[in-house]
Amino acid sequence: MKLTAQSAGLAGEAGPAVAGGSLYNEDLAPTTAAQRSWRWYHFAALWVGMVMNIASYMLAAGLTEQGMSPWQAVLTVLLGNLIVLVPMLLIGHAGARHGIPYAVLVRSSFGTQGAKLPALLRAIVACGWYGIQTWLGGSAIYTLLNILTGNALHGAALPLVDISAGQLACFLAFWALQLYFILHGTDSIRWLESWSAPVKVLMCAALVWWATSKAGGVGSMLSTPSQFAAGGAKAGRFWATFWPGLTAMVGFWATLALNIPDFTRFARSQRDQVIGQSIGLPVPMALLSVVSVVVTSATVVIYGKTIWDPIDLASRMTGIGVGIALVILTLDTMCCNLAANLVGPAYDFSSLWPKGISYRAGGMITATIAILMMPWKILATTDGYIFTWLVGYSALLGPVAGILMVDYFLIRGTRLDARALFDAAGPFSYVRGWNPAALVALAAGVLPNLPGFLHVAFPAAFPNVPAFFNTLYTYAWFVGLVLASLVYGSWMKLGASRRAQVASA
Repeated sequence: MKLTAQSAGLAGEAGPAVAGGSLYNEDLAPTTAAQRSWRWYHFAALWVGMVMNIASYMLAAGLTEQGMSPWQAVLTVLLGNLIVLVPMLLIGHAGARHGIPYAVLVRSSFGTQGAKLPALLRAIVACGWYGIQTWLGGSAIYTLLNILTGNALHGAALPLVDISAGQLACFLAFWALQLYFILHGTDSIRWLESWSAPVKVLMCAALVWWATSKAGGVGSMLSTPSQFAAGGAKAGRFWATFWPGLTAMVGFWATLALNIPDFTRFARSQRDQVIGQSIGLPVPMALLSVVSVVVTSATVVIYGKTIWDPIDLASRMTGIGVGIALVILTLDTMCCNLAANLVGPAYDFSSLWPKGISYRAGGMITATIAILMMPWKILATTDGYIFTWLVGYSALLGPVAGILMVDYFLIRGTRLDARALFDAAGPFSYVRGWNPAALVALAAGVLPNLPGFLHVAFPAAFPNVPAFFNTLYTYAWFVGLVLASLVYGSWMKLGASRRAQVASA
């Protein structure tokens, strides 16, 4: 499979004006029949590669650290992933049917120019994730080198960045390692994901074996009571943690729920993308959550305290195991980062200026912004990671997902004229390239969650936000999706916005 679509097909069907227009480049063009070679097991392997990563491991571990019992944490993660699988499959339908990426699909609802707004929102979130995963990969390298050199890389924090020179150097080294895959495109990423997936499964099994053998067996690890139970440290406060926790679990893959057409556009059929994703997302996430809570519970027995960070845990191991663990963690993080956090924003940035930004250039922009976001600060606490970062950006992406699904399924009945999506003067131009219905719906979905986000992210500056908005924020993704869907669907159905024509694909 080649990285870019051939322009000949689109040019032949739509004429040179579209293929040569400002909205077109070969990376964004609909895939040809020859390029649609991904089978269900490619999608399953892709998801195993993306799921098995440090950040995913920290989800269930973080929930237990917040007070949930192991099984409460596992079920919360599983439920969140089953929920987000629904828009994943629905939005992925457009990629498999029409061969277009997210950045092009969103033109049908937001307009040929307005599409740049949701593309940019999704790209910035992905840049943050790319930075987080790069930081985790660099941290694994930093830990391994310190073990090998007797902590030679330890040092005082540098001004402005608040990390040591050694940490910064390892972060940049891991960042540089990923450049190879940026330059060699999606084929190199698919190859990496396919062969690394079995290694990751074996790694998880080995980690459970190590934890249970060190702790003297599973014992009572999985029956550890919740801190929310009667007599517990947080008795009676379960739901106050569960709902934002569930929203965070949905938000974890909310970026992929939008840009999944970037992958499904290469599917041989709808069946392949549906089966592959249905197996590849919820099952590995549930299994990894079990691994996470078993190992995290074992750390209490082994080390006398809860260790939810696998890099910190690996640094405490002894013998050759520590080296193997950290090398695998580094590979693990790279696999996830490239597939989940590079492909989408690379296409998104390319869509902002198709004639000037290629897929590779978009990838370099993503990697550069990731450095500037200083991702280590996001991971400083579980509160910041789960309740500010994950829930916060889900408030932005939920409304976009709702608009996309309503537009594609209810307004257009899955029928799109893909050629018109590349025509700046065509039916998707709406009002000077912007669809007012989508803009109003996006605002309606985002604004109700804003006060709650400001209170959580900046409590000193916004201490007196009404309790109603704080409660609303705990359901941010759901609130945004429902409100935006209702507003957009009503506006378009009532004809308040000039609808683009629906043509059979």
